[in-house]
Amino acid sequence: MSLHLENVSVAVPDGTGRRVLLDEVDLTVRAGETVALSGASGSGKSTLVAVAGLLRSPDTGRVLLGDVDATSVSARRRTRLRGDLVGIVYQSPNLLPALTAREQVEVVAHIAGRLDRAARRRAVELLEQVGLGDRLDARPAELSGGERQRVGIARALMNAPTIVLADEPTASLDPERGHAVMDVLISEARRAGAATLVVTHDPDQAARADRRVHLQRGRVLAESTT
Repeated sequence: MSLHLENVSVAVPDGTGRRVLLDEVDLTVRAGETVALSGASGSGKSTLVAVAGLLRSPDTGRVLLGDVDATSVSARRRTRLRGDLVGIVYQSPNLLPALTAREQVEVVAHIAGRLDRAARRRAVELLEQVGLGDRLDARPAELSGGERQRVGIARALMNAPTIVLADEPTASLDPERGHAVMDVLISEARRAGAATLVVTHDPDQAARADRRVHLQRGRVLAESTT
């Protein structure tokens, strides 16, 4: 399933006027493709991820998940689409302190009402795929920063999303761990055939993607194929 932002604009009140965060953005991420999104602080990257992840509605324009126009449906339907189709990896994984790595991933299926034996197996398989098969019962305090972020990746992939969004998932990690986490994210998303958008300020990490997009003052300034 592809992700398509069509003529998307977002603005917020700013004194007596309005500040534009996204300005008629057109962006497509195809199924199985990874696109790296770069741009200076304040260029609109996080807003774009929030709109693409159905966490925020655009003022104008459309967000299409495959053939579904997510901007024309009810709030309840958008919530369901986000839970069924979208996986989000945040800069900080925000793990629950009392839960083990396995439970952190299982809770996604629990919220969706799908925590059965197959879901429990999938949680273990995902953690094994991100290299945490021997850390299933470890709690966040017992995990390194890179390990916690890998739990976040497994959690984002738990419901087999067709759209994966990552907002600077390696910003708090050292370069070596950051590159390892990025490789895991891209490889697992490709394995699932998901349309993947990754916000990163690291040129080396951006080069791992299929395509790079640069955002400046809320507009897509340039695109390049890696």
